[in-house]
Amino acid sequence: MARLKVLSALDTARTQYYHFKAIIIAGMGLFTDAYDLFSITLIIKIIGRIYYGDRHGDNKYQTPPVVASALVAVALLGTAIGQLVFGRLGDLKGRRYVYGLALMLMVIGSLASGFTICTSRTCVLLSLGFFRFVVGLGIGGDYPLSSTIMSEFANKRTRGSFIAAVFSMQGFGILASAIVTTVVCSIFHRASNTTPQKPTPQGADVAWRLILMIGAIPAALTYYWRMMMPETARYTALVEQNVMQATKDMEKVLNISINDTAEENPLPPTQHKYPLLSMEFLRLHGRDLFACSSTWFLVDIVFYSSNLFQYQIYNHFLKNKNNVDVYQEAIDLARIQAIIAICSTIPGYFFSVYFIDRVGRVKIQMVGFFFMGLAFFAIGIPYYSYWTSENENNKGFIVLYGLAFFFANFGPNTTTFIVPAELFPARFRSTCHGISGATGKVGAIIGSVGFLWASHKEKEEGYPKGIGMQVSLMILGGVCMVGMVVTFFFTRETMWRSLEENEIEPLQIEIEEINYG
Repeated sequence: MARLKVLSALDTARTQYYHFKAIIIAGMGLFTDAYDLFSITLIIKIIGRIYYGDRHGDNKYQTPPVVASALVAVALLGTAIGQLVFGRLGDLKGRRYVYGLALMLMVIGSLASGFTICTSRTCVLLSLGFFRFVVGLGIGGDYPLSSTIMSEFANKRTRGSFIAAVFSMQGFGILASAIVTTVVCSIFHRASNTTPQKPTPQGADVAWRLILMIGAIPAALTYYWRMMMPETARYTALVEQNVMQATKDMEKVLNISINDTAEENPLPPTQHKYPLLSMEFLRLHGRDLFACSSTWFLVDIVFYSSNLFQYQIYNHFLKNKNNVDVYQEAIDLARIQAIIAICSTIPGYFFSVYFIDRVGRVKIQMVGFFFMGLAFFAIGIPYYSYWTSENENNKGFIVLYGLAFFFANFGPNTTTFIVPAELFPARFRSTCHGISGATGKVGAIIGSVGFLWASHKEKEEGYPKGIGMQVSLMILGGVCMVGMVVTFFFTRETMWRSLEENEIEPLQIEIEEINYG
């Protein structure tokens, strides 16, 4: 297949200012994604203190399991739907066409979550759930579009690092949610009149709303630059069949001379026009779609079950949690979240950015799954006999738990975001990324909600008796090992290869099998 000069120029272009600008513009959506999805862990605790003081015994001030599960699942459900819808629209209408809409849904949903004007508990929770679903739609739309846009702008030598850098903004979103929670709660704590008779001051109802609304600011600030981004050259040339416009657009943002990229025959190469829902698509790309979807599904079971409900894992490590007010409890949880983010989550992203184009996607994904599994086995097997004993084992527990998240981000949590943006033809790229991501979010719902209910060994805090932490953690370790095996047998390497090479390879393989088989 003849290569278009403008696409060859993109593959060999040196790293420029616009690449870094695109990383920030695309990354702010992922920042808001992580901020919102992981701040809900802290918000659930505050909501329990505000609206559930009428419960009795140990359940007092505890958000009921059904409510906590619904607040988490509704955003993840919205994310899955957003990935499917916006992913398909990105291929049908163009990346740029729907990119701003996804961002606006995130911003509006985040702000509206805080502007809930209801006074009754039921009304507040229903409206919060609805607007979290809206936020999820925007977050879901941002996933396939950000990854696809970055992959189509980048050169082939550093494409993995650029996409990983976009995804690394999630780590800063997680850290930001902890910092903002700490700052907001500290301010309100100083101004509160908390007493043993009145442990939840009225200001707490404002604090959690403010925390959610602040998360919309970084994304809102990048809206203008998103609207100024041109359509990607690969979409314009290969899907819209307008090579001259693609060349002009790239000359505006990258240091590429139009004389060097002028085509002798300004027509794109002939493509095989098979539809998405066809046997030919499944024959050529079915294995890749299975590999991307299944590994994303498996890693999200582990990643979201542990992150969103991390306080269920080490509640017993927070001393005197029953003797502190609502602000201090949120600050304590935020502090642990920040420690995990600084010591393991963000370094894991940085390692991925550095090594992804040196070691390769497949090796990093396999190693990540393997060491995640070892960490969860090391926590889970002696969980009741050692980690919950009277001895001071907090530091060792946190180290192992941190290692699990380090290898999640220096591993499958990052690579599953990258690979779907590199394996598929331009006219299916964001659709297939959306399908893979939506499958992952189904795993996230299973992991976060299922793990929340299953991790209780005894009936407590409104939860029924489950399989307990030991078995739950060992299951998570087993899921990681399955992910490693699936990666080894099904995931193809994409390092240093042009997107056009990746999208025609399955057809070339089939032709070679016919000629030499």
